[in-house]
Amino acid sequence: MVILLVATTSDPASIGPASALLAMPGWHTGPSLQDAVSFVNKEVRLIKVDNSLVKEDHLDKRWEEATGELVDEIIFLSKHAASSSRPALTVHPIGTPHISEGEVLVAGGKPAWAAPPNPRIGPWLRLLRTIAESQKLTPEFEVTLEATHHGPLTNSPTMFVEIGSTEEYWRRQDAAQAIALLVWEGLGLGSGIAVGDWGRNGGSNKILLGIGGGHYAPRHMDIVQKDGVWVGHVLSGYSLPMEDPGQSKTQLNTEAVRGTWRESIKVAFEATKSAFPGGEILAHLDHKSFKSWQRTAVTTFLVEQNIKIGKASDFS
Repeated sequence: MVILLVATTSDPASIGPASALLAMPGWHTGPSLQDAVSFVNKEVRLIKVDNSLVKEDHLDKRWEEATGELVDEIIFLSKHAASSSRPALTVHPIGTPHISEGEVLVAGGKPAWAAPPNPRIGPWLRLLRTIAESQKLTPEFEVTLEATHHGPLTNSPTMFVEIGSTEEYWRRQDAAQAIALLVWEGLGLGSGIAVGDWGRNGGSNKILLGIGGGHYAPRHMDIVQKDGVWVGHVLSGYSLPMEDPGQSKTQLNTEAVRGTWRESIKVAFEATKSAFPGGEILAHLDHKSFKSWQRTAVTTFLVEQNIKIGKASDFS
């Protein structure tokens, strides 16, 4: 089993960390893939592509067909864009679970889909914060989790690691070096033990399924910063489209609330479950982000689906 680490030459926030990583010892030229070159270090395969990363559908399957190597997980190195222009280092799972048939997909994926979240997301976010602090990147750079969004299509546990949020920061060598160090330490390419290996989790089996809140999930982030917390999908408010039923909401039937929110939750839960065999998934709600009727609909649906609901204290 191998780990695919993917960078694109068209993105400075992607190729910068990849170049910094390749300057570290142990790399040699790997197998060829159509329109891509690769490098090998232990079980890691660093692939350089030319296309936008959100268009690199089924890269895991294509690699397996070309090399015969089974892909265990995928990590994409990418830029992050935000209207705030704030410098940031981010980590997030991928998927478009709320999109329905016929809707326009602006950044890859497909309707009602989510990739299995890479189990490293939580542990790596905490490691990234430690590295950023040691490299004096904070508080200038915010280190944060992002909600589930965009493609490409994959079947393997996947995560994006990004530098944001404008051209100035995408090209920052110190940020690139921090991401390279995250990968180096996180995958155990040096002398240390890899970080975030679910198969060696030390008995910590609770996984956060974030529901509600903004794109940067502040309520969920409060929990993710705790040692030992694992992270599945995070569905922000925009991934839970809910139409006001326009009726008495005191005894609300969830079927009366139209929208793709139910499908989004189901898809995110099943994808998270597949990534964490044997784990206990707890849905954590950002209660303040919901109107009372929305909160009632969501909690009722979770109970109907036998999805456990967890408070912040349940993750300690």
